[in-house]
Amino acid sequence: MNGLTPQMLLMGYCQGVFPMADEAGNIQWYDANPRAIIPLDAFHVPRRLARTVRSGRFEVRVDTAFAEVMAACAAPRYDDGGSWISAEMIDLFTELHRLGFAHSVEAWREGRLVGGLYGVAIRGLFAGESMFSHERDSSKVALVHLVERLRRGGFTLLDSQYIVGEHMVQFGTIEIPRAEYQQRLAHALTVETMF
Repeated sequence: MNGLTPQMLLMGYCQGVFPMADEAGNIQWYDANPRAIIPLDAFHVPRRLARTVRSGRFEVRVDTAFAEVMAACAAPRYDDGGSWISAEMIDLFTELHRLGFAHSVEAWREGRLVGGLYGVAIRGLFAGESMFSHERDSSKVALVHLVERLRRGGFTLLDSQYIVGEHMVQFGTIEIPRAEYQQRLAHALTVETMF
């Protein structure tokens, strides 16, 4: 147990760092350099994915299954044996969700949660934490809906921390130096938004 509180997590995000659990489950702070962001004004939706979004194949919901989304994101994946999301992190972020700072965007099909993502919203910052997909394109559809919501709500910074897998590059994800991220973060934290 690290003794972290939801308030400490919020302070960390406001300083530009983010938490991840190590193999032993201990939560560490990270400050990626370069930092990956998805520019909201340059977000690109590939044509095939746009068709999937329009088809209505997935029902998109927001904040109806936050803990379930986190648990699915924490589950081991086919490409590795572990997860950086510990049980303590699930508890902390679920409390952040209860306080109105953490959100999930979920893709449902035939009454089943099949994909989604979660992150932390502080003023104009949305720190995307993780996503999962049990059906093709389900998490990507959730991402498209997240970006639409952030644009409508006045957000200015969508932090994705790292580029994990080339699939994120197709959306326009870029890497910027830490100093530039800190400038963008400082601006984002002055912006009034509505998730």
